Amino acid sequence: MLIGTVEEAGRRSPLGLKAGARVATLVSLTLTPLVITDGLARWDGRSEQVPCDGWAILFARSIAAVLPDDEDPQLSLAVLDVCGAPALTARVVSRYVQERGRVGDPTPVRVAVIGGAGKSGSLSLAAARRAGAARTVGVVPVAAERDALTAAGLASVVALADARDPVGLSTAVTTALGAPADVTVVCVDVPGCEHGAVLATADGGTVIFFSMATSFSAAALGAEGLAADVTMLVGNGYVPGHAELALGLLRAEPGVRQLFTARIAAD
Repeated sequence: MLIGTVEEAGRRSPLGLKAGARVATLVSLTLTPLVITDGLARWDGRSEQVPCDGWAILFARSIAAVLPDDEDPQLSLAVLDVCGAPALTARVVSRYVQERGRVGDPTPVRVAVIGGAGKSGSLSLAAARRAGAARTVGVVPVAAERDALTAAGLASVVALADARDPVGLSTAVTTALGAPADVTVVCVDVPGCEHGAVLATADGGTVIFFSMATSFSAAALGAEGLAADVTMLVGNGYVPGHAELALGLLRAEPGVRQLFTARIAAD
């Protein structure tokens, strides 16, 4: 995605953008006609955010958000880049909470976020808690991320586990939550996490895959082979209101801001 200034808006454009507005596109650059005119001369090759001059075209069904005036554009870009994850997490978790409330089931809703210290993971943890999850676990692979996520206070408990180790991941989640997760959110960009996520999820639960490294054939066949009665969702990055929800979490949750600010500073 990109940050840019609107140069012109078509008379029939439904996006509601005006010339001069500073906006972030909320759609992959693989779907955005883009011309770069400076040869990326200002990029050192090490940052995940790339300064450049150029122009792009947004279509009627493109998505864009006007950047808030009270936030650092780099910080807003980092949050908006993954805003689909917390929005879908909140939707799924709230449905579990509402359904149990409707039938009088006192069982708490448990949520596991694999990669909980990352951008999408930290937002998803905050969103799950706000949606009514009674207990959450953020799973991370190394001690430094465990300490950072613990300090942020976004999860009920933080667990160390390799997401590529199905038994180890399942054991870590079940031990932390006291039972398998009702909702498992996969936010790690490494292959081989499918079976662990399925194994860590309770029967009747839901696994949300936000990683583009996910093998969906491995997920489907793995769930079948494990006789796992789980619903598997592909996070497509768009949920109505996702930008506002993510920016709201940034403002309301000090732990989210803490993790994002540290990530940008390190970058």
